[in-house]
Amino acid sequence: MTYTEVERAYLAGQRLARLATVSPSGKPQIVPVGFRLNPDGTIDIGGPRPTAARYRNVRANPNVSLVIDDLTPDDPREVKPGWGRGVEIRGVAEVLRVEVPPVAPEWFCKEVIRVRARRVRSWHIDPGKPEGEVRDVG
Repeated sequence: MTYTEVERAYLAGQRLARLATVSPSGKPQIVPVGFRLNPDGTIDIGGPRPTAARYRNVRANPNVSLVIDDLTPDDPREVKPGWGRGVEIRGVAEVLRVEVPPVAPEWFCKEVIRVRARRVRSWHIDPGKPEGEVRDVG
């Protein structure tokens, strides 16, 4: 299993992530992206232009990191009220074509970056594991 039930629920409730890639010259690039968690645990990332640097970077070097995070509500029932929480996914990516873009189909192209997790780290999202966990998944 790639994600715990708590991680899946958290990811399903989020809309924005940050994708880190490396350019062919070795320079890091990080961009905000829309995403969709697929039933098989892969994540599809879209955009309006398949010529954007993130697509070129993935074609040259498939190693990526994706961070989905926010702040916990200021609610005493939360794991850590007012603290950061999230999921980091390190994995490999590929560019492929899908029938339906992951988000905003009227604006996003059908070329997506699909991420397959190899390592998952989560923090402050699971009351049963308030400090989070890190594990290899693939």
